[in-house]
Amino acid sequence: MAASLVFRLHDRGPELVREVLLERGWEEYDKRHRQDEDWNLYWRASLFHKSDYYNLMPWQRLNHHPKTIGITRKDFLTRNLRRMRTTFGSGVYDFSPIAFILPNDYTRFLAEYNRQRVSQGLPVHWICKPVDLSRGRGIFIFEDVKDLVYDSTVIVQRYISNPLLISGYKFDLRIYVCVKSFSPLIVYIHQEGLVRFATEKYQLSHLDNLYSHLTNTSINKFSPFYKTEKGKVGQGCKWTMSKFRHFLHCQEANELLLWQRINNIVTLTLLAIAPSVPHCPNCVELLGFDILIDVNFKPWLLEVNYSPALTLDCQADITVKKSLISDLIDLMNYRWVDRFRDRAYKRKLHKCLKVSRSSYVSMPALTNVKCSTLKVVEKNNHMLVSFLFLKRKSSKNQVVYVRQRPVNTASGQSRERGAAVPPVRVGDFIRTFPFNTATVRASQDSLDVRKVIQELHKLTNKLSNCSRLNRRRRLDSVRDSEGEGGLSPCSGGPQIHLSSATS
Repeated sequence: MAASLVFRLHDRGPELVREVLLERGWEEYDKRHRQDEDWNLYWRASLFHKSDYYNLMPWQRLNHHPKTIGITRKDFLTRNLRRMRTTFGSGVYDFSPIAFILPNDYTRFLAEYNRQRVSQGLPVHWICKPVDLSRGRGIFIFEDVKDLVYDSTVIVQRYISNPLLISGYKFDLRIYVCVKSFSPLIVYIHQEGLVRFATEKYQLSHLDNLYSHLTNTSINKFSPFYKTEKGKVGQGCKWTMSKFRHFLHCQEANELLLWQRINNIVTLTLLAIAPSVPHCPNCVELLGFDILIDVNFKPWLLEVNYSPALTLDCQADITVKKSLISDLIDLMNYRWVDRFRDRAYKRKLHKCLKVSRSSYVSMPALTNVKCSTLKVVEKNNHMLVSFLFLKRKSSKNQVVYVRQRPVNTASGQSRERGAAVPPVRVGDFIRTFPFNTATVRASQDSLDVRKVIQELHKLTNKLSNCSRLNRRRRLDSVRDSEGEGGLSPCSGGPQIHLSSATS
């Protein structure tokens, strides 16, 4: 009988992960009754130590890749997007408002502040955010530089003062992104997400009213209007993404193009750090991308969350987050991994299967190696997946874990290195990158960022042209139905999926 899958939670949380895994038949790690290596998934909200990556066994997974802080801390994100904008052009990296890291960029900010005041002729608003705080803490909005007061490193960013509103309330989108791998880059976006609302109507005349300008649930759940009806928003401060899609369907919006632009934001942001993230095949990363849409239906990246909140504050949270974690576990594909763990323990071989401490990476190729005595083969979905434990020819004779290329049993031929394409869909996770043959090739070995950007540009232009044609047909259809006393398109219609532009 195979050993039970075992999960390990840092600081006893998050509770939702425990609940989902226990329901799926997993067992929680107890160091009193299990050996140090006897677990399959280690989940923590904070950073892992380097030693955690060095000491990984083949059957173990971590819920964070190393070095993703390059986009999840506000000042690092600003710096990396600025670098990409300089390298690839402001026309490509135009989805983040101009930002400055203070105090270092104070002179540059002041020059831009004065230039905006002169050129715009209208009030220009700015938002100040501490770089190392979350959940809306320490954020304030200002118009006059005299009101800019800070005592730590902050980001000062142009405030998007023309947001799209629903019943007069500001909102943003929490998009859940899973990075399965950075080398090659493999990205999934969850079909369901959250729409987070402010709980007081949007007014630029009251910049100090956080309930009007911020959408963080940690702030708005204490609003006096949290439980009251707020027009189409209803009670509380959250919608599911499905409800938002229905709202979009009733608007004069180019829905497919909007979702593709959001996909582009995710991919382009990840490209900023992908070449520098060490290869760690036993890791997965769940990120929360916060996207704001303005009145012109242009999406803007606000920030990227390292460990998006998994607390359940309302029914929308329960609907979205529980299936999110369940689909994430499915995406990790534990069906065959633990069989190997069980056999390794039965044969008492776990002590010799140490991953090399010289780097995060398993051996990238099968050159200059010799096989050890163990080979385990498991059948899975018409594939033979072989795991070899190989020794480098070095003075230290370090033993390194290597995953051999999969062999397609249907054709009887081995796939070429990197040719295997990950599944398009796992639960509600949709693969958004790579999305065609060109991007598969561009993401192998040395990431070709410029080629990826070209492919994104071509796909976006194609969807833009298709959407214009479809919109024209839809408008003609609406005119015909109205002339015949038919129904408005707002009464229903097909669901628009995040994946529509990329499947």
